[in-house]
Amino acid sequence: MDNLQKIIFNEVKKLPFGSTLSYKNLAEKLNIRRKERLVGKILSQNKYLIAIPCHRIIKNNGKTGNYKLGAEFKKYLLDWEKRIIS
Repeated sequence: MDNLQKIIFNEVKKLPFGSTLSYKNLAEKLNIRRKERLVGKILSQNKYLIAIPCHRIIKNNGKTGNYKLGAEFKKYLLDWEKRIIS
């Protein structure tokens, strides 16, 4: 695992249950300017989907975007988390 991947994964692990952050905002937060596609590519390599909840990273327009287990499952997970904390 390279350094940038570790940095991104560690930041994603900090996201609270039921919350989301956009690829763009994550890139900006980590000072990876205009590199939301790079963030998405790195997250697509996540082998630890439970420990590193990359499903909480969404598109800037609010749409869920892609997910290793399918976009519909990503939407289900996000909805489920929001129902649990409501």
